[in-house]
Amino acid sequence: MKLRELTDHLESLAPLAYQEPYDNAGLLVGSPDQEVNRALISLDCTEAVVDEAIALGCDMIISHHPIVFNGLKRFNGSTYVERVVMKAIKHGIALYAIHTNLDNVLGGVNGKIAERLGLRDKRILSPKGDMLRKLAVFVPLAHAERVRTALFGAGAGNVGRYDACSFNTTGYGTFRAGEGADPFVGSPGEHHREEEMRIEVVFPATEERAVLQALFEAHPYEEVAYDIYRLQNRHQGIGAGLFGRLEQPMAETDFLGFLKEQLGATVIRHTALRGKPVADVAVCGGSGGFLLGQAIGAGADVFVTADYKYHEFFDAEGKIVIADVGHFESEQFTQQLLLEIIQKKFPTFAVRLTGMDTNPIKYYS
Repeated sequence: MKLRELTDHLESLAPLAYQEPYDNAGLLVGSPDQEVNRALISLDCTEAVVDEAIALGCDMIISHHPIVFNGLKRFNGSTYVERVVMKAIKHGIALYAIHTNLDNVLGGVNGKIAERLGLRDKRILSPKGDMLRKLAVFVPLAHAERVRTALFGAGAGNVGRYDACSFNTTGYGTFRAGEGADPFVGSPGEHHREEEMRIEVVFPATEERAVLQALFEAHPYEEVAYDIYRLQNRHQGIGAGLFGRLEQPMAETDFLGFLKEQLGATVIRHTALRGKPVADVAVCGGSGGFLLGQAIGAGADVFVTADYKYHEFFDAEGKIVIADVGHFESEQFTQQLLLEIIQKKFPTFAVRLTGMDTNPIKYYS
């Protein structure tokens, strides 16, 4: 199939607009129109992974971490990044990364960690702002239901666990059609008054084009009167980290043992235990130290993340247990998540997980 068919599906679940400003997710090497027959999934895109793709006949590598974060000024193979990109281009292998955009959706990286830990009542720990818009449109009464249905079908009107949400008020609009106009009601050159309904719906900013297209197709007027507002409300389904509850509270040492087993961690670095049962857990795959305040504010007993520095452990101040499981260990199941997503949508497409251990950190015991 065309590469864009696969990436369009991935981005329908984790749009590139959800990635953080520093990130570089998306198609890094290759053309959206090239044919792909086999894909290899890996947490990291290394030279060994590219060699594996060549040996397996894969023409695409899907990784969580982008191999390119910053601009490359030369391609002479002096760094591993340059060598990976050069080898991929030479062998016609497309490189695609799905990074913080997958971190920032409820069913993404952190959702997979939560699944491993059996967390319930899950919610985003730090919801993103500037991701919501409100549409207000004026519709003749007889067509209000048709327009509402079209807007809902395009992704508008979802609020938390509710869908088909709208607010409706009635009034009347006035207009006069000019020369050359073809008004749905009234006649050119004459003042007209029409009973109308104002329909208001909230929608994700990423769906604006689809929502407007649905509006224009369903609305009977030649010129549609509508307003779009940027909302300060945070999108509760998009953002960093995740908070959830264990099925049953556990003693702290029991939870740490359970955590180590479920995430396949070699070691867990943690702050002093507080002598309290663990019921509420905050998680953030990768480097999540920036979410400590939100984890404490949410009332989490333990914050599971990675990449904590020595002095940062003091920031717990006895209010929470920080459990650093390791960067690779916290995100390794992202590979399985991507495999499941692709196989569900494209059951006959050849996709497999890498056999390479790309964790750059090794442990001696």
